[in-house]
Amino acid sequence: MKPTIISRPRVVLFAVMALAVQGAFAQTLTAPAARISDQAIVADQAGYKALQQRVKALNDKGVPVNNYYLSKAQCWLDVSLHEYTRNDRSAFPQQALAQGAAIVGALETGATPNPGDQTPLVNDAAKLREDLWARFGAVKSGAGLGCAAQKVACGEVELVHAGNEFNQQGWRHANPYIQIAEDQLQAAQASAAACGGAPVVVSKIEAGAVPAPTVVVEKLTLAADALFRFDKSGLPDLLPAGRARIDSMMIKLDGVYAQISGIKLTGYTDRLGTAAYNQPLSERRAATVRAYLVSKGFAGEIVSAGKGEADQVEACTGVAPRAALIGCLQPNRRVEVEVTGIKR
Repeated sequence: MKPTIISRPRVVLFAVMALAVQGAFAQTLTAPAARISDQAIVADQAGYKALQQRVKALNDKGVPVNNYYLSKAQCWLDVSLHEYTRNDRSAFPQQALAQGAAIVGALETGATPNPGDQTPLVNDAAKLREDLWARFGAVKSGAGLGCAAQKVACGEVELVHAGNEFNQQGWRHANPYIQIAEDQLQAAQASAAACGGAPVVVSKIEAGAVPAPTVVVEKLTLAADALFRFDKSGLPDLLPAGRARIDSMMIKLDGVYAQISGIKLTGYTDRLGTAAYNQPLSERRAATVRAYLVSKGFAGEIVSAGKGEADQVEACTGVAPRAALIGCLQPNRRVEVEVTGIKR
């Protein structure tokens, strides 16, 4: 018998995505200087989609999801897409994606050694936290790696991600990724200890042993300044880069979730201006993101709301002049995305 497969609504993003799976050269992104048109962005998204499909095909053929190499390929793909959607114009998105593609290629052909044995500091990333590197290495060489491989692989990639952020923007921007790596290390050590030296293979769900699916709620944030033209909120005001950010978010969610039952969008503004002006602006921006997702074929429930200048995340007290204050308050201008669904 075949394993039970949970059906899910499909996220239909672009017709070109279907073509991308057939022969797309997934590891090549548009050069940063030419990444200024919808056509270029769509082509790059097609490349990401194609590589994601290759990862999925390997799993479908029996490579377990906690395989060290498959996990590492997925995490290289994820950090590349993350920085691409943040408009990183350095070589990092391209080089990170190329690492993922090389690992996938070796898995597809059975080539050894697999490039995933190494974790290069792509884009000349700084090597931060030697202690974390050493502790990941200890788990990697231990008997319990079979249970911890996924966390180890992704933790190593996040350390490179942090090093790249450190070079570009300093410790403040590197710290979140260091924290992710620390969390991965803690989980890896716990998994390895629980494993007792006996690898646990996570692959397909056997027929007759299907666990009850777990519904999870995940929160994401889209920067409003990156989505819309200044002081605008309508669909025509949605910037090409803003459309790309939404599209990339949904591509990633489509790869992670077996079923998305609903999405809640909440718009926010900064504290500048009146509450009477900010409240409808936040509502319109959330509603526009909703309309865009519907136009791209998302079939699940989407609700949108606005909270105006509520729940400020940066106070920026005493910041002047006004231009500096506007920049400081940027994190408050956002659309929060709450996804409810069942992960793969």
